[in-house]
Amino acid sequence: MSKNISLVLLAIGAALAVGYWFGRTTTASAAGTNGKVFEIRTYTAEPGKLDALHSRFRDHTLEIFKKHGMHSVGYFAPADEPLSKNTLIYILSFPSRDAAKKSWDAFRMDPEWQKVQKESEANGKLVTKVDSVFAEATDYSPMK
Repeated sequence: MSKNISLVLLAIGAALAVGYWFGRTTTASAAGTNGKVFEIRTYTAEPGKLDALHSRFRDHTLEIFKKHGMHSVGYFAPADEPLSKNTLIYILSFPSRDAAKKSWDAFRMDPEWQKVQKESEANGKLVTKVDSVFAEATDYSPMK
């Protein structure tokens, strides 16, 4: 199976897990109909840097996300090689695409984030590639 197909299948599995979780915790009026969007992000870490990337998220990034209105839905580590060696997948939710853009802009300009990024990359970049997909819940999603 190609790496791209594996990533798609992993993203679909993550989306199913998110759908189940949201189906238990949100109401119909809170999902999809108000412009809510989900951003599914896949990071490919530099060789040998995945643990440092996990540490940066665990110790710093999630709190900075929260400060900028970026709701963390879930973080996923692939279970099988080769993706288990270099991949982090996570899902954020936002009230709208405009809100997502504003949050990301504020996050990138945040002095705390800039310091964390600089310190965590003192021995080289942690991430080789970032893929981002915005998605909306379908009308038949359990999230509704």
